[in-house]
Amino acid sequence: MNERDATTVAAAVQLSSGTDVPSNLETAVELINEAAGRGATYIQLPEYFNYLGPAKNNSTVAESIPGPTTTLLGAIARQRGVTIHVGSMLEASGDADKCFNTSVVIGRDGEVGATYRKIHLFDIHVPGVNAAQESDAISPGQRLVVADLPEFALGMSVCFDVRFPELYRTLAVDGASVLAVPSAFNAATGRAHWEVLLRARAIENHAYVIAAAQVGTTAEGIATYGHSLIVGPWGDVICESTASGPDVITATLDLEEVRRRRSQIGVLELRRPDLY
Repeated sequence: MNERDATTVAAAVQLSSGTDVPSNLETAVELINEAAGRGATYIQLPEYFNYLGPAKNNSTVAESIPGPTTTLLGAIARQRGVTIHVGSMLEASGDADKCFNTSVVIGRDGEVGATYRKIHLFDIHVPGVNAAQESDAISPGQRLVVADLPEFALGMSVCFDVRFPELYRTLAVDGASVLAVPSAFNAATGRAHWEVLLRARAIENHAYVIAAAQVGTTAEGIATYGHSLIVGPWGDVICESTASGPDVITATLDLEEVRRRRSQIGVLELRRPDLY
């Protein structure tokens, strides 16, 4: 494990991405630089940060990882001395019909340090909400990832994963003190579930949760909730974006607070996996 400082400044970058990949990337870079200028050493982007649009175009946008986008962001990470969490992007899978929805962590050296392919895909049929079938165009990942960063041990997930608490408990047992939930959360379900789900994942595991989100409605009618959050290990909302467009929120994370809360209520040690 790395020698880590007790505290670190983390940022969640909120975006209003659409189908214009160069424009999305330009906005992301601008806000990454803003976050770095505010002292953040860990900077997280939202899900589908560089393309949020019709799935029929996915194959034209998807890249290899490493690839052009991660190389560009790697140069910025190296120049600014920060860790960039590429919330998610489309990764070419070798299947002409399907891609991966992949999170990428780029280290301060500019190199890809960890990747996580979203394992729970957004297939829903909720009355009053547009039907979604992410699995029609995305292949699910097959492994859990805890990234060992200079700042902290990061449990990786993407958006719809947040509804599966067993994922986060496993990440915490495997050493994660911070949980990443980059999202393009549906606007309708977001009003009911977004904050409570994120706070629950933090409380259950006494971990920080960082959730960079997409916000607004695309030209094609994809409506996302926004409200990027950073939640503390006691379930308190440390900071939240109330902006209707792109934004940056930052918070100082104290890893000693994770250890303190876990020592007070031993949610990891007191489990009874022999019974469930």
